[in-house]
Amino acid sequence: MLVAADKFKGSLTAVQVAQRVTAGLRLVVPDVEVESLPVADGGDGTVAAAVAAGFERHEVRVAGPLGDEVTAAFAVRGETAVVEMAEASGLQRLPAGVLAPLSSSTYGSGELLRAALDAGARTIVFGVGGSATTDGGAGMLSALGARLLDDTGEPVPPGGGGLAELASADLSCLDPRLAEVELVLASDVDNPLTGPKGAPAVYGPQKGASPEDVTALDSALTHYAKVLEDAVGPTAAEYAASPGAGAAGGIGYGALLIGARFRPGIEVMLDVLGFGTALDRADLVITGEGSLDEQTLHGKAPAGVAAAARTVGKEVVAVCGRLALPPEELGRAGIRRAYALTEAEPDVALCIAEAGPILERVAARIARDFLA
Repeated sequence: MLVAADKFKGSLTAVQVAQRVTAGLRLVVPDVEVESLPVADGGDGTVAAAVAAGFERHEVRVAGPLGDEVTAAFAVRGETAVVEMAEASGLQRLPAGVLAPLSSSTYGSGELLRAALDAGARTIVFGVGGSATTDGGAGMLSALGARLLDDTGEPVPPGGGGLAELASADLSCLDPRLAEVELVLASDVDNPLTGPKGAPAVYGPQKGASPEDVTALDSALTHYAKVLEDAVGPTAAEYAASPGAGAAGGIGYGALLIGARFRPGIEVMLDVLGFGTALDRADLVITGEGSLDEQTLHGKAPAGVAAAARTVGKEVVAVCGRLALPPEELGRAGIRRAYALTEAEPDVALCIAEAGPILERVAARIARDFLA
């Protein structure tokens, strides 16, 4: 039995999900062998999943999205590092009740990448998602040595809004070590930088952007890409239109500019975490996340786990807080059956508050259905 589930956001970490599922299975079959491999798709929780798989946790002080110093973590095993931009620049790093769609910066994410280089990483998996920012990765580039200046020769203000003042860009002073590493951009979204499917339009409102803010950010990022095209050539325009450029408020674009290769986040993480080897040992796989819905089918962790399991003929069931997919959609995704907390406890607020014990009850049902 392999438990390879993502977090239940706001209730349980991926590690806690695995622990509760294991406990529930053993209520029915005490001696069942269970292997836990918490997974993530590149968003928040990615470093925790890597640490659970045997990576070493490193902590460093970096700039948060509003410039205040925060303690952020990344993970290292051998010459591979896993860096999660949300650790530095995520929504959870904003003060309670504060949203700053125009001024929040990815500078701390660049500092995290630099720390991974300092730790000797030769391959960096850069998980992006859950960001507070819409700055096109401008802050990250600045932290790595780029010069983004206004028409007086001063650095532009932080955040996507400040890019409207960008007059010149110089990437010649980027950290030279970037040219010597494999940088993998791990994301579950394939949006371009700007336009109706771009970062401001699609994700800006989640970060507090009003319709006017979205328009301003889209204009500023379009201008940013044009200035970078003038500085580094037509590849800057090509990257702006590339899948993944709009990930995490456009930090994907900045990552592509420094040589990153875009891959679906869950595919990357399954490789890094050693999922294939664990899958070989399993006869049943339990995956899941907080909400199984239409978004799950587009690159989220459960869909990636199920797809990988299906290629080797392993059966998959899922656990979730809320289920919004019909059985036929689950089947097409490779999930035989899904078990929702709301089936065991209809009170949604209670499901969130008591997710752990309820998940144990749900896992006991799985044991009765598949193991007893």
